[in-house]
Amino acid sequence: KVRSFEKRLSDDSQHINKDQAEEVTSSSKEIILHKDEAVPRGEKMDLMGNRQALEKDANDMQTEDNKAHQNNLKQLCRICGVSFKTDCYKRTHPVHGPVDDETLWLLRKKEKKATSWPDLIAKVFKIDVRGDVDTIHPTQFCHNCWSIIHRKFSNTPCEVYFPRNSTMEWQPHSPNCAVCHTTRRGVKRKSQPPSVQHGKRVKTIAERARISRGVKNQAQINNKNLMKEIVNCKNIHLSTKLLAVDYPVDFIKSISCQICEHILADPVETTCRHLFCRTCILKCIKVMGSYCPSCWYPCFPTDLVTPVKSFLNILDSLGIRCPVKECDEEILHGKYGQHLSSHKEMKESEPYNHVNKGGRPRQHLLSLTRRAQKHRLRELKRQVKAFAEKEEGGDIKAVCMTLFLLALRAKNEHRQADELEAIMQGRGSGLHPAVCLAIRVNTFLSCSQYHKMYRTVKAVTGRQIFQPLHALRTAEKALLPGYHPFEWKPPLKNVSTNTEVGIIDGLSGLPLSIDDYPVDTIAKRFRYDAALVCALKDMEEEILEGMKAKNLDDYLNGPFTVVVKESCDGMGDVSEKHGNGPAVPEKAVRFSFTVMNIAIAHGNESKRIFEEVKPNSELCCKPLCLMLADESDHETLTAILSPLIAEREAMKNSELLLE
Repeated sequence: KVRSFEKRLSDDSQHINKDQAEEVTSSSKEIILHKDEAVPRGEKMDLMGNRQALEKDANDMQTEDNKAHQNNLKQLCRICGVSFKTDCYKRTHPVHGPVDDETLWLLRKKEKKATSWPDLIAKVFKIDVRGDVDTIHPTQFCHNCWSIIHRKFSNTPCEVYFPRNSTMEWQPHSPNCAVCHTTRRGVKRKSQPPSVQHGKRVKTIAERARISRGVKNQAQINNKNLMKEIVNCKNIHLSTKLLAVDYPVDFIKSISCQICEHILADPVETTCRHLFCRTCILKCIKVMGSYCPSCWYPCFPTDLVTPVKSFLNILDSLGIRCPVKECDEEILHGKYGQHLSSHKEMKESEPYNHVNKGGRPRQHLLSLTRRAQKHRLRELKRQVKAFAEKEEGGDIKAVCMTLFLLALRAKNEHRQADELEAIMQGRGSGLHPAVCLAIRVNTFLSCSQYHKMYRTVKAVTGRQIFQPLHALRTAEKALLPGYHPFEWKPPLKNVSTNTEVGIIDGLSGLPLSIDDYPVDTIAKRFRYDAALVCALKDMEEEILEGMKAKNLDDYLNGPFTVVVKESCDGMGDVSEKHGNGPAVPEKAVRFSFTVMNIAIAHGNESKRIFEEVKPNSELCCKPLCLMLADESDHETLTAILSPLIAEREAMKNSELLLE
């Protein structure tokens, strides 16, 4: 062993003993000092300098080698290992970066939630790149792998294939590094196998079959192209590419016109059950004759009918992307026209900046307080005031009413526009449909008599005082029990499932045990639960006022407890009331109920939010069943009222769900 060199004055005369030696190791030489050999100081310093220089050179070479390795990695794809030099466009994508806009749009269309490349790479190639090291793994991947990811999430045909049997496995840098050696030598191309020569006869048969198939396909294509040129609706109807979700191909065919292949607009159905846009089929029939363009079955414009309502609901509920530039909003197909009209209004008006851009979503004008509405419309108010003073002598009300009238006409809401116009001209808007219904019932007018009166009054006065018959029918449905939707949880037991709107036969729902008893009477009634729902909906304002008086929130959802009082009253002799009619009993009985009070559970206590002040008044009494029978005939009353009692007992064991 040799002691370390130290800079001392006494080292000038020091010799190496017989049993001492010095071994100096380097990358290229090995020097051994034998016994009895003296090493001078200058030679010792040269040896140390050589060793340090060699170590420095070795470190520099290793650093350069690592840098070259990392530069080589930058030119390779992380997934397949192919060099980026093979792509003439030099398109690369970051392994750990966010997803680009095109891929993000595709994922949104496929309703996928991945937003980063590591998640997508793990799904498609089964590689976890989150633990990658920059000195071992490349940080970019090629456009070919990007196309493979797209092919995975889209249904479009694509001739892009993975260049390897498996994904690339990366190793740390070493003297025999495959990355550096491959980069220096290049990749040898695989030899193409020689193409097999087919016989001449086989080629001829295949060629003939292909030609005959091509002739048929070409005829169909020409026919379809001709029909598309006839209808020429490219700028009118919406393309199926605008659908927000990537639906199956068969579903897209079922909602698209078989002529123009766009989404059905105003769809009609032929007698052979094919669907077309109304304008497309009418144009085709006009040019090509009265035949169905799909199956050539005879078809006339009078045969076209609107499809079933459920199909139209499905069509209207489809989500589509707005085709207008700089508008990526997804809207329902049924509301596309309204959305497009808002674009037209924005185009005609001057551009403006949103006041609260970047903040919370802008609230609708009608949902604001009166003060906030004034603040938002202050600029418009100044403009209207200036216009009214200049043109209309300061009549701001007339200008605002005219603007509102024009807006209603533009939205095809002509009924409201007529009423508004009548109010503006001081003519009034006519009687309410419910009042007209009461007049018709109490004056015993038939439908034809009432319609004659309605037309006469309108022709003579020039005003629509009475409402047309269809308005009366709508009002009748709204007034009769059964108009409002409701639900019982759990469902009512031992009760008829007939929830028909309005009046039903009083004898419906009789149990089998009383069938032997002859019920000879006329009875009409409502469903108990439908009548109760109708009564509660009529009391909606009183319930809300009661909650406000008790300092309760409007949005409390209960549970509410409703207390009901039932009464069965004899109406006495009714022979004079119904006049000369059929042979029926001369006495009538009415079964009714009254809502006495309503309470709501709030915390640990029950707060009463409604209480009937006059429980014996006729105004609060809700009729449930009317029967022409004697009140002393208990057997008949019991038989007729048994379905009502069964409904009441079932209602006690269930909860009513009502908005």
